[in-house]
Amino acid sequence: KAKGQKGKKITLKIAKNSIRVTFDGGRRLDLSKMGITTFPKCILKLADVDELDLSRNMLKKIPSSIQKFQKLRWLDLHSNQLEDLPEAIGTLQNLFYLNICNNKLTTKNLPEELNLLKNLHILNLGLNCLDSVPTSLGALKELKEIGLFDNALTTIPNSVKKLPKLKKLNAERNPFPDSTKQEEHADPIKRLEKLYLVQEKDLCCSCLKMCQDERDKLNELKNVTPSPSKKSSFPLLLTPNSSAKDNQEEWRLR
Repeated sequence: KAKGQKGKKITLKIAKNSIRVTFDGGRRLDLSKMGITTFPKCILKLADVDELDLSRNMLKKIPSSIQKFQKLRWLDLHSNQLEDLPEAIGTLQNLFYLNICNNKLTTKNLPEELNLLKNLHILNLGLNCLDSVPTSLGALKELKEIGLFDNALTTIPNSVKKLPKLKKLNAERNPFPDSTKQEEHADPIKRLEKLYLVQEKDLCCSCLKMCQDERDKLNELKNVTPSPSKKSSFPLLLTPNSSAKDNQEEWRLR
């Protein structure tokens, strides 16, 4: 039985048996949690898969031959021991999702070719050893989610914060200069809540009753608590969604 640094040997038969069909009809090669220490060369014969999962192993290196996976749209390498990535990763032009969280990557060893992944929507770089974010990532105009949490970052370049389609950015637990700036980095996406005013005649019976009940409660509070100044009232206008929810964790990248 293989022990220690040798890890588990992946044969072509094992790899073929690890292929699954995804919900949208693609083919996913799932070799996660297999105790792999070196990239299995045999899987190069299965390079036509759409998704490749090598997460939660003990990989220290991804070879340049990863470029053979030209159909790849989903690549998960999280929770390994990677210290760098090959330049060839920039050739994976169909890549939509890249997770390299929880490795040993440094800023110096992030290949410049990452900025060639023009179709990338989701990038997770959390739990690594990054002391800065390459400004070249600002070239990833399709990027919608990025994870930068648990690194050694002191700032995030505007080229990344101002990506046109960016919706989620998690930069928690980085040594930013002060808490205010950290909050800005963790939540750069500013959102506006809309307040809709409607007339009673436009509401259904159940909504009208709910709003009237809320208004009655407010009136009771006004009778108990003296108001410092008399404000204008609009009896025919109601605000059915007056209680806005602001749960940031629902949209943060995890």
